[in-house]
Amino acid sequence: MKRKDWFFVIAALFVCIIADQISKIWASGLTTEINYGFLKLILVHNQGAMLGLFSDLPAVLRVVTLSTSGIFILCLYSLIQYMIPRKILSLRISLSVLVGGILGNVLDRILHGYVIDFMSVKINDWHSPIWNLADVIQWFGYAFMIYSLFKYSAQLWPDLNDRKSFWINKKFQIKHSVLFAMTGVFLSLICMVFSYTYLKVTIQELVGNNPILVAKFTKPFLYTFVILILMFTLILFSVGRLISHRIAGPLYAFERFLSDILTGKGLTQKGTALKLRTNDDFKHLEELAEQIKLKMSKLNSEKTITVTEYSDDEI
Repeated sequence: MKRKDWFFVIAALFVCIIADQISKIWASGLTTEINYGFLKLILVHNQGAMLGLFSDLPAVLRVVTLSTSGIFILCLYSLIQYMIPRKILSLRISLSVLVGGILGNVLDRILHGYVIDFMSVKINDWHSPIWNLADVIQWFGYAFMIYSLFKYSAQLWPDLNDRKSFWINKKFQIKHSVLFAMTGVFLSLICMVFSYTYLKVTIQELVGNNPILVAKFTKPFLYTFVILILMFTLILFSVGRLISHRIAGPLYAFERFLSDILTGKGLTQKGTALKLRTNDDFKHLEELAEQIKLKMSKLNSEKTITVTEYSDDEI
């Protein structure tokens, strides 16, 4: 994509975060409940995740885990933007809107240790959970993304052929996907051991060697970290498959091109030129393939002329 396109994609992310934070600064001044028809405004400090999930976890672990998950989502957002095979601005912007809403709440946890919620819908005796602008932005992002996926489904999932399959060169791709995943596992294990031991020793220094209290903090931390490692490993395996696909794909196409040249099918005027995908590496192979085709066509023409002249001389 062009720089202008990337500007709109990244700007959508920051606009959502800034708009959410401005609304929460305003909402922090609410001292009483305000009603606007079915819309009720009331300030609440949400100690958990969406709709109060994980609010029963120890405060330190809850804030650290939920904040870290936000950074994890930001990294995942960057990878997905890289993995989307085409421009499709609406899909990329919808992803920015969704992640912007998520990061708005993550920023609250980093700054305050809780999320500022202040909006609710009340109809007669029923009222919804209390939410904020970031939650609204997230749901808008989901809807926008679903719309884009359906609208551009033909571009994202075109008709199947050899180049569009997941595994072009299965042995090569699996080897490098596993290498990516294992590298992530090793680095994550190093971080886990460091973080776990640091947390355990710190707790012991503060409260003494109380196994029950130490286990209350360290066990949930360990379980959460293992889940993050598994998710991270799966993502890295997928990234490895994508990158190896972008290496194996152009080479596969080039091999097919050379095969057509050697059999003579690619030497005709209607012979298919080598055309790689927009995001493929080794784009210089297109120019090299065209040079090979022209050279082989010239040699083939000269050979045909020579054979014809030789036959005429015999006659």
